[in-house]
Amino acid sequence: MKCRRCGEVAQVALPSHHTGFCPSCFLDFFRGQVERAIRRHWMFGKNERVLVAVSGGKDSLALLHVLRELGYDVEGVHIDLGIAGSSELVRAWVEGFCRERGYVVHVVETARDGLAIPDVKRSVRRPICSVCGKIKRHWFNRFAYEHGFAALATGHNLDDEAARLFANTLRWDTAYLGDQGPALPAEGKFVRKVKPLCRLTEFETAAYCFFQGIRHWHEPCPYSGGASFTGHKRLLGDLEDTSPGARMAFYELFLRNARPVFEAAAKRETSELTPCAVCGYPSSGEVCGVCRVRRMVADGNAA
Repeated sequence: MKCRRCGEVAQVALPSHHTGFCPSCFLDFFRGQVERAIRRHWMFGKNERVLVAVSGGKDSLALLHVLRELGYDVEGVHIDLGIAGSSELVRAWVEGFCRERGYVVHVVETARDGLAIPDVKRSVRRPICSVCGKIKRHWFNRFAYEHGFAALATGHNLDDEAARLFANTLRWDTAYLGDQGPALPAEGKFVRKVKPLCRLTEFETAAYCFFQGIRHWHEPCPYSGGASFTGHKRLLGDLEDTSPGARMAFYELFLRNARPVFEAAAKRETSELTPCAVCGYPSSGEVCGVCRVRRMVADGNAA
């Protein structure tokens, strides 16, 4: 196969696009897909400060790197979850990556807020991944809001977005389907949330990291075993193997044809948010979910 753009030998085959690229042209393709997503969904401009949620995995490191390549004003934020034998290693990896490339990265330690994840796991009976996700989203948003960033960017790729859409469709979860998309506008103390990698697959992001020499953290979270999300990705991956482009069509057609319907329904069903009595951030009740978890950890009560 020859590169579609320059005619050299292609090293990256992209069946969903019916084409292949040499390394140099693939990097141009990758950057172009990110720019297309940013422009199409009005994510942010060159004059706005953007905060990138950096986990240490390939997607978040690739996102931080490509946005800097494209000339955007970006900084990173990493959440140290306080998991012994894991969090300190990932944090060191992220800080080392950013130091080598001259990127600014901030670190939020959940333990300082009384929310070290091992303590949380002992104090709640719900699946820890769900609670941990809530805590991370709270702190990503809170840090972005309190430090004046216009947008919070996450490294969710097309595989992630399609798997989430699939899971929400299986449950016909109106609230989540109404919220799902590559960009959510700012509202009150919620900053704008954006996903610039939404048009790129996990494979494409991995290829970008390989060609750019980006070494990323490979080890999974010690608490992540049995997550259904991985199974959904695998099912959609099998579909993509037999019908290249199906994943993109599933996601793009949802955004165009179905999301507006669910968005309107979600607005009718969602109760108005009010400031949490403890932290002041939006909550559906008097006290937000994160502050309730912190109270449980402090009290030592499982709930």
